[in-house]
Amino acid sequence: MYFDSVLNISGASACILFITPTKDKLRYVLRIHFPASNNAMEYEACLHGLRIAVELDVKRLMVYGDSALVINQRNKDWSCSSEKMDVYYAEIRKLEGKFYGIEYHHMVRDQNQPADHLSKIGLSHVPVPPGVFVQDLLVPSIKEEKEVEEVPPAE
Repeated sequence: MYFDSVLNISGASACILFITPTKDKLRYVLRIHFPASNNAMEYEACLHGLRIAVELDVKRLMVYGDSALVINQRNKDWSCSSEKMDVYYAEIRKLEGKFYGIEYHHMVRDQNQPADHLSKIGLSHVPVPPGVFVQDLLVPSIKEEKEVEEVPPAE
């Protein structure tokens, strides 16, 4: 599974590309309609890819992405320093238990061209090519902890 995202002034999009052992390809584009950081977009792509893999009953998965943050946090080389990334991290961790084996590999952006090209489809106004699944995301796929506002007692 390859994942990528693109965030620029015209919007945000992410993609997931599965290549099966027989070289068949499954391509997914996520059109993002909520404000988020580049790191959150990368986590959204990875998280959605894992959810799709679970639905497809994939048991062993190699995950490739050009997001140093996502890959290094998943490999436990980096710790999470953001509450929002902690929530994404925990959500992905729940899904990892559904696989017999899962590995994360970092790729430099130049080697992730098929996924990079696919993620840009979500931002373009051209027709989506046949065989590409498209999903519009209106809200983040994680539930952030809401801070409870303390109200002073009435006098």
